[in-house]
Amino acid sequence: GLPVLLFAKHIAQVIKINEAKANLLYTEIDRNPLFIGTAAKEDRSIMNPTFNLVDEKFKTTFDTLWKEANISGINGHRSVGGYRASMYNALPLYSVQALVDVMRELERRS
Repeated sequence: GLPVLLFAKHIAQVIKINEAKANLLYTEIDRNPLFIGTAAKEDRSIMNPTFNLVDEKFKTTFDTLWKEANISGINGHRSVGGYRASMYNALPLYSVQALVDVMRELERRS
């Protein structure tokens, strides 16, 4: 019936937004020479992209920039290091854009 159809349309929209968030971040990871993805492209997570700096000399500056931008929770796993951006359904696209902006600012300063 109609409720099932509306629910399916909502789910399709959520999937589309989640894919847009992941695409935005992965495009920047691939474009920006200061960052590298930690998963093979075919294994990349839409919900939890992981990435590293190519040079740890940028860590202090990057950490300062994302904290100043009120971004939280992007520290990677304690045994792997790097960064992990948790992009669950409720996270808006503009929050991912804020992280991308910080990544670009780090590149500008380097």
